[in-house]
Amino acid sequence: MSIETFRTANASDAQAIAALVNKAYRPKPGAAGWTDESHLLSGERISAIQVGEVMARRDSIILLGLKDSATVACVHVEKVGGYSQIGMLAVHPRLQGAGIGKQMLAHAERHAVENFGAEKFLLRVVTGRPDLVAYYQRRGYQPTGVAIDFPLAGGVGIPKVPDLKIAVLEKYSNTTAT
Repeated sequence: MSIETFRTANASDAQAIAALVNKAYRPKPGAAGWTDESHLLSGERISAIQVGEVMARRDSIILLGLKDSATVACVHVEKVGGYSQIGMLAVHPRLQGAGIGKQMLAHAERHAVENFGAEKFLLRVVTGRPDLVAYYQRRGYQPTGVAIDFPLAGGVGIPKVPDLKIAVLEKYSNTTAT
């Protein structure tokens, strides 16, 4: 399956983006895809207000992937100095495993290079997700060895496990993915 259209999100997309991200990361029971982290965290991953705040930041953009005019995937890209932070990669649970996440990630990387001059990409993954780390490693990302505390006050969920961390991965823009 392929994404038919990519576009930049705008303020009117905030609610749909929040719903998509929450379905992908913290779905209701029985609606999970492989990116589900409900065993590690409870609560919403993001609200429409938080999505709007992300889009309002300078050099910050949310890209959408559409199929049959419906948003099926999203990813956040933000310029931070000479690198770009990539995050919030989400694919509708029914479509996970069909290559859409790979397409969105590649699109985000191209956008970061072409629009932000990124020489390196950083992304963060909740520890306890070796399957997700492996997914990113297959796309050229490598663990940096940096792990930061889960942002308890960040409004992105409540840990169900003690000492939850966020691992930082990196990829240089001239690295090819497999």
